[in-house]
Amino acid sequence: MTLQSDRTDVPEVPGAAEAADRIRGVLRAADPEATWAVGGPEGRYAGSADGDPVRDVGGLMPVLALWPVIGSLVAEEALRLHTPLTAYGVEAAAGTTAHHLLSHSTGPTAHTALTRLAEHLTGSPLAELAATRIWHPLGMTATGFADGTLHAPPADLVRFLSHLLSPAEHPLTRAWITESLRIRTGELTPARGLLWHPAPHGTWSYGDAPALWLSPRLHRWALLLPTHPPGPLRTTFREAAFAPTP
Repeated sequence: MTLQSDRTDVPEVPGAAEAADRIRGVLRAADPEATWAVGGPEGRYAGSADGDPVRDVGGLMPVLALWPVIGSLVAEEALRLHTPLTAYGVEAAAGTTAHHLLSHSTGPTAHTALTRLAEHLTGSPLAELAATRIWHPLGMTATGFADGTLHAPPADLVRFLSHLLSPAEHPLTRAWITESLRIRTGELTPARGLLWHPAPHGTWSYGDAPALWLSPRLHRWALLLPTHPPGPLRTTFREAAFAPTP
């Protein structure tokens, strides 16, 4: 794998070239075989080699499948975030809402409850919902579940992240993305949006290894698929991708 296959068919973006150079330096020292990319609404600006193979991205399942499917249900008014799940006929602790699960709860239990909600409301499995509502409209044709784990090539992750910063209203609406990328936990800590976590430099992140970042302010996204547990690399990668140029 090389770190030299930058895109040249997208507009020049202030700070993007500098960020790419910083990322190369960080990964050359810490994880030279990592898959990475940085880009914006128009697509990828720089990254590891084009044609990287399909990867196990099971750690990103909630943000690639569950979060956008829930957003599509909210957009079509089939789901209200603050309505108790029991009102929809889904078994849950008294008063538990989709908003609570997205903003205050983490881990498999919350994800299972949200999956059960989406499947109950639609009568379809989550894998089918994500494919028909999100992945196929975005051209993420190689993304899917195999042996119970989500797999995707980096190119599909690029399509997904680019859409989140674009002005397009389909398949995910601007309203859903905007609502998700703001603090929804009030004075409670840790602060969270809807599934996404706030991070320095106005970024929002999801995942540890692999990991995704979005910065609406900078109109920039980044992704990192390391070859080993990232440890401090996760922070240094984020700083390289988003910190202001000295």
